[in-house]
Amino acid sequence: MNKTDAVLDYLKRTKNGITSLEAIEMFGATRLSAIVYALKEKGYIFKDRTEECVDRYGNTAQYKRYWIVGNVYGDK
Repeated sequence: MNKTDAVLDYLKRTKNGITSLEAIEMFGATRLSAIVYALKEKGYIFKDRTEECVDRYGNTAQYKRYWIVGNVYGDK
């Protein structure tokens, strides 16, 4: 199973979505945005939300959380 398939399988099983840091920790997938793009090319529809945290220097950092909400070709 490649990283794209692993992320897709995870997103189909969870309601929590996934962030880049979670993708790195769980699957070693360092380019979540590229995986999301590839899955969109296959017809998957995503919802995303920008979230914020404070980094170790006290600065506000933003990141995205992605969810799959469907597939234009039905459930594959």
